[in-house]
Amino acid sequence: MNGVVIVDKPGGMTSHDVVDRVRRVLKQRAVGHLGTLDPSATGVLPIVTGNLTRLAQFYLHCEKEYEGEIRLGFATDTYDADGEATTAAQDAPDPARVKALADEFRGVIEQLPPPFSAKKIAGIPAYKLARKKKDVPLIAARVEIHNLEILSVTGDVATFRARVSSGTYMRSIAHDMGMKLGCGAHLGSLRRTRVAEFEISASHPLDELEQAERQGSVEDLFVHPRKLLPGFPCVTASDEAAALIRSGRAVNLPELSRAPRIKVLHGQSELIAIATRVAGTLFHPGIVFASAREAVIRR
Repeated sequence: MNGVVIVDKPGGMTSHDVVDRVRRVLKQRAVGHLGTLDPSATGVLPIVTGNLTRLAQFYLHCEKEYEGEIRLGFATDTYDADGEATTAAQDAPDPARVKALADEFRGVIEQLPPPFSAKKIAGIPAYKLARKKKDVPLIAARVEIHNLEILSVTGDVATFRARVSSGTYMRSIAHDMGMKLGCGAHLGSLRRTRVAEFEISASHPLDELEQAERQGSVEDLFVHPRKLLPGFPCVTASDEAAALIRSGRAVNLPELSRAPRIKVLHGQSELIAIATRVAGTLFHPGIVFASAREAVIRR
């Protein structure tokens, strides 16, 4: 079973927990995800299965969109609501000041990840050091905040919407805003609404996935292969060309002579390769999702 399904991750589960549950539902070992979400966060978690787990390399640097709440008035050690307070409680600042501060976070910025994060320090995840109350010498990373909008400020809660580059920690944004405001702040809640082309409107709760599996219709929930990697043109290979591609051999595709990289399908819905133009109209299948032998076995 090769495909991509958009799971609406519930709060309280790690991304790895979701992967394990999908493995059990589909009775398949080859399952992965496209972008970790914190346990308390909810929303879009694209799950890749079977041979299409190899698609993950194309989503390492994709944009993400979020909605959530920033709790103003005190900071926490985890930078979110699951942590312990590290500052005394203070009154929330003027709402206009909070909204105006968002301007300072737009664009390319240097951001320190939270101490409780999966960032490696000498090969050790930062959160393991933080749990032992050890120093966590984190290094700032360059990220891009394409858009950050404070939608409302009611009491000590600021709601926001953001579009950011890969590697951006919304927890750090909440914490850093609190530092600049002088009152302390942390991330109250977070919901991811988009990862690359995968949107929350097309997501499915885990219960729905399980029900579909029992009914034998789980593949109906998968994203159609033609919608994957929309920046790559799509070509449907003939039986002869598909056989060559499955064997890892280059083929001529003159109708896509200007495209540097393409998706190759066989039939209407089987993604068999990502091919790269090597010369003129000659494309080489750098990544083959189903070999000639596997195609014979399926038949």
